[in-house]
Amino acid sequence: MSSRVGVLGAGAWGSALAYVARTAGHEVHVWSRQYPESQALAGCDGLILAVPAQAAREVLTQLKDVIAGDQPIIIAAKGIEQRSGLFMAELLAQLVPQARAMVLSGPSFAADVIKGLPTAVVLAAPTLAEAAEWAGRLSLPEFRIYASDDVRGVEIGGALKNVLAIACGISDGRGMGDSARAALTTRGFAELVRFSKRLGAKAETMTGLSGLGDLLLTCSSTQSRNYAFGHAIGEGLNVADALARSKGVVEGAFTATIAHTLAARYVIDMPIVDAVHAIVDEGGSPDQEIARLLARPAGKEIR
Repeated sequence: MSSRVGVLGAGAWGSALAYVARTAGHEVHVWSRQYPESQALAGCDGLILAVPAQAAREVLTQLKDVIAGDQPIIIAAKGIEQRSGLFMAELLAQLVPQARAMVLSGPSFAADVIKGLPTAVVLAAPTLAEAAEWAGRLSLPEFRIYASDDVRGVEIGGALKNVLAIACGISDGRGMGDSARAALTTRGFAELVRFSKRLGAKAETMTGLSGLGDLLLTCSSTQSRNYAFGHAIGEGLNVADALARSKGVVEGAFTATIAHTLAARYVIDMPIVDAVHAIVDEGGSPDQEIARLLARPAGKEIR
């Protein structure tokens, strides 16, 4: 079934999702700051929000008057708003309460999607039926979309994996080896599970594409801006210079602050997230934070 799909954002991910929608047979309208044709969005059957998480409030505020009452908005931004602590679905509900929020996330690089390389992601909506409907509309043979009804869980995986990828990048930049990266990824996943459980997400979501799947990809590839940012810090660059070297927005650098704040608020043990926060936000030494992590009692693995 052909639909009119609006894509908010013309960056790498927005362009990749516009390509997916066109290839799936839909009429696509792309909105960006360079091409702000907002009226074309009013008649769309659905919108895809593909701007950086920290820019979502500005974009939604600007466009809320052209969003139809029952228009679904597929959130493809992976992050938590730093200043408010709101997840993207919460932000959408606050700014455009009439919209139906869905979340698209999972292990995917825009360059791979544009090349038509096999990729699998997950689309979450309040009901499985709604998620399955739009997953079916946008799926391609090489871009598989699975359905979920755990909106919060899919958002948590997409946001926190960026912070953990920074940690793995720092470790590799310091030359700590593959074993250290594997340990960080695994213990980071344990933090992700604890966080999601405390915030009411489903445990099985964390073992899926938007949790473990995205974490494994982002923590091990130089295509990841977050991993590359951490790697630059591990090599000796300061945070400002590492950000300047990045070819795009490093979502994890913003999410580290609010993830640390939420962990403290809900009393969740997240030492790796805390270490990234100390380095990125407080100017902490990577070697000191690594030493602090290694000095922690090992304790019981599963708790």
